[in-house]
Amino acid sequence: MSEKSDMIQDRKQRVRRVAERGETSESAGAPDVFGALASPVRRRLLMALRAGPRTVSDLCEGLPVARPAVSEHLALLRDVGLVRVQKRGRERVYHLDPRPLTEVGAWLNVMLAFWNMRLGDLDRIGEE
Repeated sequence: MSEKSDMIQDRKQRVRRVAERGETSESAGAPDVFGALASPVRRRLLMALRAGPRTVSDLCEGLPVARPAVSEHLALLRDVGLVRVQKRGRERVYHLDPRPLTEVGAWLNVMLAFWNMRLGDLDRIGEE
């Protein structure tokens, strides 16, 4: 299968999982990028994937959780689009997809500008 058809298949699987749960992407229970980043284990998985594609076995090394838990974390990361999976024989290889992180980056930039402005206000008050 080509990489494009793998991505399409991955997206269809995400939609199917959300539909099976009876959720819409706007519902409160639907996973989002911010929620996915809340877990230290998921953040460690993403950091490991920065170096390149890895199998579940590779990703389990050094983590304080069992392989089934790692698989669940990867499923959630796949649901929000932060990782994609490619089948290679019997193995599944996970790839980082940083595109959803642009939403996080934009939000962080807004918050950073806000707090820089507020701290500047405090500095001016302190100088008076």
